[in-house]
Amino acid sequence: MATKSAPSTVTVPAPQINRIRMASLGALTMLIIQFAVGTAYAIYGTAPASGKPIGMFSSPLLAVHVVLGVLLIVAAIMLVVRAVQAKLAPLIVTSVIGLVVILGAFGAGSAFAGSGSDGASLAMALLTAVAMLAYAASLVISSQPRAER
Repeated sequence: MATKSAPSTVTVPAPQINRIRMASLGALTMLIIQFAVGTAYAIYGTAPASGKPIGMFSSPLLAVHVVLGVLLIVAAIMLVVRAVQAKLAPLIVTSVIGLVVILGAFGAGSAFAGSGSDGASLAMALLTAVAMLAYAASLVISSQPRAER
């Protein structure tokens, strides 16, 4: 005998949504700082020449850029975990996008440090912009009333 079941709705506690919102804001803030530090290094730092790579910690600006990049990866992973725990598909999507593009930007940064490629530098900047957009979208989604999520 088949029984009809009511569609299940996921009720996520407000504190959990607030943690996701604050973590998204933190990641967005870190990305803006990362972008500013990367831009400052591009203007004032020594760019790697073709065939002459630079060390990841060869200048204070670059060291901050690298350390902040690693912290961004950790923050992005934690956001994915929190979104999965909350079982909110839109936040899972935006947080996974954020993590993937941050990993891509980190890879582009490693390529840039090794070759000085303009394409790798552009990829870092564009992927950072996509990550900013993903976390801004997370802020909007997590700010919506529960019935709209």
